[in-house]
Amino acid sequence: MHNAYEDLAIHLSTLGMGLPYREELLGILREHLTPEEAEVLMLLPTRVAPFRPVSVDEIADQAGIPKQKLAGMFESLAERGLLFSGKTGEGGKGYALQQVGFGFPQSFFWKGEDTPHTRHMANIIPRYFGRDVTAEAWGASQTKPYRYIPPHDAMDHDTMQAVLPFNSMEKVIQQAKTFAVAHCPCRMMMVLRDRPCEHPLENCMKFDELAEYLIERGLGRAITREEALQIVKESAEAGLVHFVDNAVGDIKHNCNCCGCACWNVGTIRRRKIPRDVLMATYFMRDTDKKICSGCGDCVKICPVVAVTANDGTAMVDEEWCIGCGVCVPRCSTGAARLKLRADKVDHMPPADFQRLHQRILEEKGLARPVPVPRPGGGG
Repeated sequence: MHNAYEDLAIHLSTLGMGLPYREELLGILREHLTPEEAEVLMLLPTRVAPFRPVSVDEIADQAGIPKQKLAGMFESLAERGLLFSGKTGEGGKGYALQQVGFGFPQSFFWKGEDTPHTRHMANIIPRYFGRDVTAEAWGASQTKPYRYIPPHDAMDHDTMQAVLPFNSMEKVIQQAKTFAVAHCPCRMMMVLRDRPCEHPLENCMKFDELAEYLIERGLGRAITREEALQIVKESAEAGLVHFVDNAVGDIKHNCNCCGCACWNVGTIRRRKIPRDVLMATYFMRDTDKKICSGCGDCVKICPVVAVTANDGTAMVDEEWCIGCGVCVPRCSTGAARLKLRADKVDHMPPADFQRLHQRILEEKGLARPVPVPRPGGGG
């Protein structure tokens, strides 16, 4: 028997950053969508990078319902945080499906609201995003969608400027034009489950079209470039890990993650999924044993518990170290430092967001776009 929710779940699994099919996902879809809305969402293409909206005109022929009604349904879904909305390549209004890590399940928690619904979702989402779904969602391609950026004082100036200038949050912020900040979805879920950690909540930043979407839909608030830089500074001081799209430029978002709650840092900390399955990690912590005092400050601050003290010297577990650099500014002797991973020398990030996700689509065998008929173009 035809089931719109099952069909939609299969459709969403073929996104570039797809939602793995599970019964728990079907439950989430049933709670938030009518059967007609589920049918309408299947008109939107899947084999595309996140935030690539299409206009109602482009898919009107497929809908079988009046254009005005279709536009109203899309707008309702976008207003409820269930659909991305933004400008198409031609500059008009368009819509795109939420992809894993790019709106789903973040849109339930970005506002920072404590309501019966958000508390319910804070309990439902972890049932879906268990270890297997997390590994499947982010581990299906060799190229990872995200990478870590060290704090600005974790690398020497010459290396940062001459060799790896894109590994700087200041550079990321300099390149962006529009800025928004929202609540960290991971830490918000823990708050809503009455298991909060000590780290700040409102420091999940979005840039350019993603920022415009959050501002337009009330999912986050607009901030200035200067405020964005201050958030980065305060996050680093709090021992949080800078996390961005795995691209050199055109970065859409920055999370500031903790080992307590974060889906990637916390998962690695608890040794649930190998580091390289989840994230692109370009650096490794190194220790100058001649000047290490064995004080243990780096052991205490490491978000993934990858540093231990052995015979008065800090030792690094290179299998689990994420090269985040959080420990470097905490080292009073200068013994802690970052080095480029030897196996990453010839594997730098793609040039921009679009090329990053084109590569992911190719590696997943989804690079050939699903054609979307235009009005009058037939089926």
